[in-house]
Amino acid sequence: MVRCRDGTLYTGATNNLERRVATHNKGRGAAYTRARLPVTLVWSEPAADRGAALRREAALKRLSRAEKLRLVGRVRR
Repeated sequence: MVRCRDGTLYTGATNNLERRVATHNKGRGAAYTRARLPVTLVWSEPAADRGAALRREAALKRLSRAEKLRLVGRVRR
């Protein structure tokens, strides 16, 4: 999960985290992040395989913004 310049969060799956973040910051990543550069990595976790990674990505995208912020440690209860 990355935080964009405007404070929004973007979630994606990759097998090369450093390359993916660099690609976003070069303006060649997801269309969503292109207008919100730079992005900063705020959360990552390993997955057993691609299927598990995509399921986790879908689960993270279903979280509310408050839940995502709690996950990345920005907001504490």
